[in-house]
Amino acid sequence: MSKLKPDVTIIRSGIFTQWDEDNDDLPKLTKATVHVPAEIDIEFGFIAQIRKAKNQVLRYCIYHPDIPDENGDVRPPFDGEVYVKSNDWKFYIGDTIWAPEHNKVGKWRMTLELKGKVIAEKTFKVHMNEEDDKIGAFWKRRGF
Repeated sequence: MSKLKPDVTIIRSGIFTQWDEDNDDLPKLTKATVHVPAEIDIEFGFIAQIRKAKNQVLRYCIYHPDIPDENGDVRPPFDGEVYVKSNDWKFYIGDTIWAPEHNKVGKWRMTLELKGKVIAEKTFKVHMNEEDDKIGAFWKRRGF
């Protein structure tokens, strides 16, 4: 096992083009931000550059706000493990918004871990877009 200490840097974070998990190309950053409008299929997350960790197990986790599943139970965090493929590797962790978008609002925390230690993390704030907020406030004032 390597005695080198892994070096991890978040190189891009925000809103991205759609990610294709069957393609080796990482998505492209379209807007650097932590504020994400709750729009169907919007892709957001971060790309981390991981050095000096080849063949180590990388654990990823996405903590959603309390999003219910089809039975009304809160979904558990989405997590998994992959092996770091090289000594200078870029990894994308991200998610998208799906219908109904109103229950996706809140903080989405994304983490990467090596050997049980968080090595990169980012929290995104998903919100209804301003136009939806204005329309909702208009109808709320009228008792709807």
